Amino acid sequence: MSSNPAADAVQGITETDIANYLAATPGFFERHAALLATVQLQHPHGTRAVSLQERQAEMLRDKIKGLEQRLIDMIRNGQDNVAIADRLHRWTLAVMRAAGTPAELPGVLLHELRHQFMIPQASLRLWGVAPAYESAEFAASVSADVKSFASSLSQPYCGVNSGFEAARWLGLSESGGTATSLALIPLSQANAQDGKPFGLLVLGSPDPTRYTAEMGTDFLTRVGEIASAGLTGLLAQA
Repeated sequence: MSSNPAADAVQGITETDIANYLAATPGFFERHAALLATVQLQHPHGTRAVSLQERQAEMLRDKIKGLEQRLIDMIRNGQDNVAIADRLHRWTLAVMRAAGTPAELPGVLLHELRHQFMIPQASLRLWGVAPAYESAEFAASVSADVKSFASSLSQPYCGVNSGFEAARWLGLSESGGTATSLALIPLSQANAQDGKPFGLLVLGSPDPTRYTAEMGTDFLTRVGEIASAGLTGLLAQA
């Protein structure tokens, strides 16, 4: 047993005990103000020693710098969102204007989609169209697998092109590349009782990172809803 009870008590105190004591005793440094001037810490970006006040000031500057960067990111994201909303608005107006000429609507929809959002490749297929449109390219026959896949989508698919039949509708991009990433968006009637899609909108890019499984699909869902509302007029009446 130690002959120095005071030393034993000090040895039993942990850094956590000290930190908890200082946090719970804010008046400690007021009563020992001179102590602050004597505490020396290693500078985080060098080997020289700095006072506790200098270290606190450095930490505060780093915190302010981080907050400034977050503010810049928020402003940039806000500007990006406004730009996307403007593009979506212009595309929606183009779709609405073309609604009066149903046969031309799919072409206008795809052209404006590529133009407004700088999408390298875009195409679509519809099934169950009215007889007047059965010979159009957008009504070309698709396999039962495509229809089954469209029906299985609860939200747009984004990811790698693993040999999807729909990718063959795209052909080559303006740069001559084939689509390596895809967004596949089901088209369906909002009031359809069976809920089955009547088409599939496909967006493609030679860039494998343009459409990924991790990206959000809220925007693509809105595109699908607007496209569906416009293209419903091409369907055969039940």
